[in-house]
Amino acid sequence: MDEQPEEKVFRRGRRIAVDVGDARIGVASCDPDGMLATPVETVPAGGRSQARIKAIAEEYDAIEVVVGLPRSMSGKEGPAAVKVREYAGRLAALVAPVTVRLVDERMTTVTAAQGLRASGRSSKKGRSVIDQAAAVVILQSALETERVSGRAPGECVEPTG
Repeated sequence: MDEQPEEKVFRRGRRIAVDVGDARIGVASCDPDGMLATPVETVPAGGRSQARIKAIAEEYDAIEVVVGLPRSMSGKEGPAAVKVREYAGRLAALVAPVTVRLVDERMTTVTAAQGLRASGRSSKKGRSVIDQAAAVVILQSALETERVSGRAPGECVEPTG
């Protein structure tokens, strides 16, 4: 008796990714088929950032918002991760019923900066471009994880007030 391999499911729809920083938040999106992540904009961090991200999610008709969770190379979470978890919880309450997911973002800024250097762009000139590029790396990684595993990436965030 032949067993059929488990069919992997890939959800169709645009996702938004955010790379949360103290000064700026990089935002990226993908096509409805989840093939290619592209930069959207850099949002100034602060009180109005979540409203802008909500507006972007609505504009792109996003099915999900992916937030990069900073961890140390050993996988431990420090003060930056605590801040991002709190930010993601507030964002989840604001964008509901759109799901917010936290995904590991180790090395994304480094990868983004290397990619920009390889394309001839200076990281000194474009910190905001690096933030967007990091969001692209976060989203592309999340999409690939979902394609390979057949499951949504990372962990679902519970909305907080």
